[in-house]
Amino acid sequence: MTTVHAEKDPAVPRPAPGAEQDARDWLARACAAAAAGDRDWELRFAEAGRRCRALGDTARVELLAAARPDAATVTRLYRQGTTVERRAVLLALPRLDLAPAHGTPLVEDALRTNDTGLLAAAVGPCAARYLDAHAWRHAVLKCLFTGVPVVRVFALAERARGDGELARMLRAFADERTAAAREVPEDLRHMLALTEEER
Repeated sequence: MTTVHAEKDPAVPRPAPGAEQDARDWLARACAAAAAGDRDWELRFAEAGRRCRALGDTARVELLAAARPDAATVTRLYRQGTTVERRAVLLALPRLDLAPAHGTPLVEDALRTNDTGLLAAAVGPCAARYLDAHAWRHAVLKCLFTGVPVVRVFALAERARGDGELARMLRAFADERTAAAREVPEDLRHMLALTEEER
């Protein structure tokens, strides 16, 4: 089972002893049923938060990977889902083999929000592979602006290396912060160093 960076709500009580194993057992059964074509797998997707609280996002991501829904279903689950369900869809995208024309709009939608959980999930492999340079640069700046650690940006060093336009945008952002007497994020300095490396 693939490990997923699981976002957990700090307001949710700590799981009772044995809850994680119970959650894993439930998830294993649900994934097996989904892989076998269970028509009710979407109900399991909806109730995974209650059944598998101890596993965070992992449960829904694994269910999506097991069910392998078509593009229309993935889009519907994202558009109609709660924030945590939308985040799971974004995290699962690299495992769903969707065409860029179907996965990229979901990433772009998440990048228009200010929800840090959605933003962190959106800057994964699909963003690195399919966003054009302009959109990717603005996604990186959005992370800096909202406080999402840039370590969450997939293939950061590869795409930032030697990117003079990104360097210009980063310096402008740093100048704005300095002029407003606000701290310049350490992540920004790290990214500037990456842009100065040769491709």
